[in-house]
Amino acid sequence: MTRDPRYDILFEPVKIGPVTAPNRFYAVPHATGHGWAQPHGSTALRAMKAEGGWGVVAMQMTEIAPDTDMANHQMDRIWDDGDVAMHTAQAEAIQRHGALAAIELAHGGMRARNFLTGVAPVGPTAGRILRPDVPVHARAMDLTDIRAFRNAHKSAAKRAVEAGYDILYVYAAHDLSLLNHFLMPRNNQRSDHYGGSMDNRMRLLREVLEDTLEVAAGRKAVALRFSVAEPDKTDGLRHDEEGRAVVEALAELPDLWDVNLSGWPADSQTSRFSDEGFQLPFTDFVKTVTTKPVVGVGRFTSPDMMVSTVRKGRLDLIGAARPSIADPFLPAKIRDGRIDEIRECIGCNHCVSMDAYLVPIRCTQNPTTGEEWRRNWHPEFVKSNAARSHLIVGSGPAGLECAMTLLKAGQQVTIAEARDVAGGRVTQEAALPGLSACARVRDHRLERIARDANAELFLSSPLTPADVREFDADEVVIATGATWRGDGRGATSTAARDFGVPVITPDDAMEGREFDGRIIVFDDDHHYMASLMVEVLVRQGAKVTYVTPLNMVASWTDMTLEQDRIIARMNALGASIHVNTDHVEGLGFRNQIDGSVLEIAADCVMMIGSRTSNDKLYQDLIPRVIQSDRLSPSCGLRWM
Repeated sequence: MTRDPRYDILFEPVKIGPVTAPNRFYAVPHATGHGWAQPHGSTALRAMKAEGGWGVVAMQMTEIAPDTDMANHQMDRIWDDGDVAMHTAQAEAIQRHGALAAIELAHGGMRARNFLTGVAPVGPTAGRILRPDVPVHARAMDLTDIRAFRNAHKSAAKRAVEAGYDILYVYAAHDLSLLNHFLMPRNNQRSDHYGGSMDNRMRLLREVLEDTLEVAAGRKAVALRFSVAEPDKTDGLRHDEEGRAVVEALAELPDLWDVNLSGWPADSQTSRFSDEGFQLPFTDFVKTVTTKPVVGVGRFTSPDMMVSTVRKGRLDLIGAARPSIADPFLPAKIRDGRIDEIRECIGCNHCVSMDAYLVPIRCTQNPTTGEEWRRNWHPEFVKSNAARSHLIVGSGPAGLECAMTLLKAGQQVTIAEARDVAGGRVTQEAALPGLSACARVRDHRLERIARDANAELFLSSPLTPADVREFDADEVVIATGATWRGDGRGATSTAARDFGVPVITPDDAMEGREFDGRIIVFDDDHHYMASLMVEVLVRQGAKVTYVTPLNMVASWTDMTLEQDRIIARMNALGASIHVNTDHVEGLGFRNQIDGSVLEIAADCVMMIGSRTSNDKLYQDLIPRVIQSDRLSPSCGLRWM
């Protein structure tokens, strides 16, 4: 296959100061959860992107000194000369595939915890660090501290040059950077020449940018990563006011502008609450202010959207974090005319939640991410063994992924689906408000399966144990999913609950049943489903009360950066919300703070708690497999 000429513009080289990016695909800095403790994992993940055709691949936030220790949230480090060898290996791994390697030099300022180093955090002004859950104070930097910070940044830049990076970042974004903290009046109440006016608050950023350009000496490019707006903060930066003023003041200093929104929930919005290119209205002005190339993000997955963005002069380089995780080979697939094979990011923020939980990232669309080194997994290539026959029962996300992986390895695959449509829970959930992008999980895999001669998919085909045995496959995979429980069991209780009224589940709603009247949504799952059910039920005309035993609404969605938007949506819908409220009996619920019991009138309860595996077929087959003389390394039954 050959590339569609419409996309040629995406493969034009872009000059970034003294270096040249081979194309317009730019994998921007993002955390991976590996950090300094697992450098091989971090390196392999970035090298995979370079192999997949990204013209620039950046490392994550890299601590420049021990006084910016992010503690349990491990980032990269370049504290001293002992770190250079590791970074040399990382840069070389990226460059080996023809990409430019970038490093994001950073000081966390009032975001650093310094638990490992024991050094007091610092900031422009003394006060609590910008993590309400961490009881640590930062001390105000005096002029000696500022000089020490500039020297530390300069030394880190020199080490980055020695390591061989092509692009050195000055980081002033996301409310995660000391330079950003100096810019913000809410964090900077200084009365010296580093505080007060915009020019004064920008002084340190300008000085560090000039220091880094001096180190680069025209041999390496210098990028400035800057958040032009903070739309989620009432006292935040505005892109048409001070955000623009910063860009205008420093317009021609860096070799590259990397622009985005702050904080993290604004920058990494989910597809439930935002569309592709959602940051462009805030960053569009930058190209009108500077002659230097500009990269920005916005969960770009469509090649046509990328081309339009470049042609309209909105960006020079298409930045991506999450889309480059979902498909490290996105550029190569556009280049080779394989657009229908792109594994599009669905904007679910599963990757973000893993990093927020302080473990290596995972991806709903790309199960190999984070395992490129430890398990030697590759998103496009699978080791091929002798061809065998495989029967997969169930075409949900697990069954389809299993089928696609086996087909990549040259295996013979038959999929049997009991329903008249493939996709399992993905198909059901994609019909819920804001989750249409989830259908990409199903569609990408079905497309790959449909054009493989070694695959067969049979819908409306429920199988009995006798059917499975008669098929006589070498391997049988049971991927029949799970069903929401209606007995009251959930995360906080393994015992059944008796609400005294009819109990329904999300499966009832997703099967097309409609409900009205007074409904309690009892959330003992604590992810996105309960809030979606609130929205579905309210739109059907029900009066909904949301109740959860935990102290926050949809607690896991704090990790996916959606919680504030979910609460706002539920409030807008008029739902009553009760947190720290557990079920007692009947329709009685106890407030776990003051012990009071609240009686909530309801016609039924929607229980969102545990799910139970649909494993009857698997359990029925196990005795036969155990008794079979075919049970050996060459024959097996698997449950997914």
